[in-house]
Amino acid sequence: MLGEIFYWVFNMSLIGSLMGLPVLVMRAIRPVPRRVAVFLWLVPFARMAVPVWLNSRWSLMTLISRFTTRTVVVYRPTSDVAFSATNSIMAANSYFPIAYRVNVLDTVFRVGGVVWAIGAASLLLALGMLYGATLREMKSARHLRGNVYLSDKVTSPAVYGVFRPRIVVPESWADRDLTWVLAHENAHIRRLDNLCRLLAFAVTAVHWFNPLAWLFLKLLLGDLELACDERAIAGYDQAERKAYAHALLDAAEGRNLFASAFGGAKVRTRIENVLSFRRMTRLSAVGFALLIGAILLSLLTNAG
Repeated sequence: MLGEIFYWVFNMSLIGSLMGLPVLVMRAIRPVPRRVAVFLWLVPFARMAVPVWLNSRWSLMTLISRFTTRTVVVYRPTSDVAFSATNSIMAANSYFPIAYRVNVLDTVFRVGGVVWAIGAASLLLALGMLYGATLREMKSARHLRGNVYLSDKVTSPAVYGVFRPRIVVPESWADRDLTWVLAHENAHIRRLDNLCRLLAFAVTAVHWFNPLAWLFLKLLLGDLELACDERAIAGYDQAERKAYAHALLDAAEGRNLFASAFGGAKVRTRIENVLSFRRMTRLSAVGFALLIGAILLSLLTNAG
């Protein structure tokens, strides 16, 4: 049983990695705002989380399937509509249950399934325990106002929690001007960034054997911060953006696995992004929306 599950997980990991490569190219195009490009990370993580997708003739997989991979139809409600899984390994003659072409593959995937399950379960358990410990630590935070709390256990402002998020700032920040901090952290809350982080960590834990999954996770976390900065400063003038950038420097040391922090890694990149921010026109917003929709259609569907 574990061997069959691992067979499909391995397939999902391959397709997720392949579909993540166009995302790497898109995010490298500087004119594309991070608040737009960040939605593209849905592609590799969704591909690695969901085994069955709708078939489409507009899918990139239609082109790829001419050379490799096989589409395995799972459900066909009509003659024109089908849902399928993509088999990149192509090491089986039948799939439900799996009958391997070579007997040794049964042993390989059975043993691999045990190793994968132990690794995934260990990581998920560790992440769950760390998340629980983080929330317990935050319960001792002292209420300041609204959903803002003070704690001597944090070094930088951050949003903690997914369903009842709190903005927690260092105890020493009680008398500081929190205008820029709250703008950033409330943008995280509105964007549900902590939920995105938690789901991304869970998917990566399941695909722990795939180095590209870890790379995608690292880049996603960075893009979430850049996208949040862009949303927070959308209505600011140049002077206000400079003040926001200065506040980033003050909070540069803060990092936390499960919290969306105001400071943190790659602060220089974030400051450059803030100072070079350009508002999108309605026309450009519509254009980017259509572009993202077309990319999602081509990358989140299987060969038609």
